[in-house]
Amino acid sequence: MLPNHSETDRKKGSVRGRESRNRSLNTKLTATEFAAVERAAAANGCALGEWVRDVILQKLRGGSASDPSLAEILGVRLLLVNVLRPLAAGQRLTPEAFDKLLDEISEAKHQLAGKLATSAGRK
Repeated sequence: MLPNHSETDRKKGSVRGRESRNRSLNTKLTATEFAAVERAAAANGCALGEWVRDVILQKLRGGSASDPSLAEILGVRLLLVNVLRPLAAGQRLTPEAFDKLLDEISEAKHQLAGKLATSAGRK
């Protein structure tokens, strides 16, 4: 009988073209800390080990730089500032100008989030 693809991949030390995960990290937590970690993993719909791995790797990558919520928050802030300023000055914002503003914000928000996360990491 021929082995299926997953059996073949495991024997070669890779899973679907990725390097195999064969190293472990351990730490000791208090009962309270462990319960908090379990709640956080459950809230994210992840298995405990998967959640811990994601948190560790996110921290290694610079934390917030890969967090899409930071870019979205910055996008909303940019939109508010750029829409409310002209309105407060009694100016009108045309639909075309608003659409152009949205396009500019969509392009800029991820770059700004990366810069913000990088500068926060240096402090």
